[in-house]
Amino acid sequence: MKLPAPRGPLGASLTDLLVHPPRDTDVVADEVLTRWRAGAATTDPLKDDDLQLTLWTLYALHYRGFEGVDDAWEWHPGLLRLRGSLEEAFEAGLREQVPAPVETAPDRETVASALFAMTAPGPGPSVARYVSRTADATQVEEFLVHRSLYTLMEADPHTWAIPRLSGAPKAALVEVQSDEYGGGRPERMHSALFARTMRGAGLVDEYGYYVDRLPAVTMAALNVMSLFGLHRRWRGAIAGHLAAFEMTSSLPNRLYGDGFRRLGHDAGTTDYFDEHVEADAVHEQIAGRDLAGRLAEQEPELVGDILFGAAACLYLDELVGRHLLDSWSAGTTSLRAP
Repeated sequence: MKLPAPRGPLGASLTDLLVHPPRDTDVVADEVLTRWRAGAATTDPLKDDDLQLTLWTLYALHYRGFEGVDDAWEWHPGLLRLRGSLEEAFEAGLREQVPAPVETAPDRETVASALFAMTAPGPGPSVARYVSRTADATQVEEFLVHRSLYTLMEADPHTWAIPRLSGAPKAALVEVQSDEYGGGRPERMHSALFARTMRGAGLVDEYGYYVDRLPAVTMAALNVMSLFGLHRRWRGAIAGHLAAFEMTSSLPNRLYGDGFRRLGHDAGTTDYFDEHVEADAVHEQIAGRDLAGRLAEQEPELVGDILFGAAACLYLDELVGRHLLDSWSAGTTSLRAP
């Protein structure tokens, strides 16, 4: 994967560093962070292109890295310092904007019921309904480009939580992730199925290929998974995030598949969506009851984090969906200029 084009002083400073070997230096000068904070003070951190792209770039060092970037940068203290500063701003934005969950008793069924209530489909407009009934070929291609940032690495951010759990919650997470990774069959990995969907739509299936076209809200929806997954203190939030993610997957994927069939795509292109209709109907029960519910019983102090993680997932998905629908209804693209 190639380094993305910077979108501000933070990204430019980071790129200037990453193209060189790691060195003992104050990686991002205080004046750069100060200048960025001054410009970002009146902006929404969830929609700040410089913050979200730079944070995504820092997280990407923990996944597949970049061409020409030394792997030793991954744990460089200076980059961790920068990431921590950006995470503070990101978390503050989430705390301010994500609706606070209702207090819930720490038992399996009560937590699962709260999650199912939070994720119940509403009557309003949705990207899935739009794709099913209305979207044209260009719009479904844009939809796939937005989804590609996460789905071509599907399951990886949530997998960070496995060593941070024990007992029933850990077993439940492993069960879900095993299906996501194709049950040992690489051609059935969900990321591989989505890559085939992209090829069927005439798109490039290389991870990160379209990152320069994606707005901050799309990057934030993925960054929140890495934020929760890479920090042990957020183990409850990543469990809640996965539960909400699975609970809001089955019905939308049925509609997405219908929309692609309406536009003439074959079974090879719709296989990804059709696979998730059945798989996620099972996963939502495992993630809601055996992962999130059992974790709440095992560690009652994490109930608030579990529900916050679910609420953050729903809120950011709504932001992305609203961005797509507003753009399309205005007759404009939802992507950044190439």
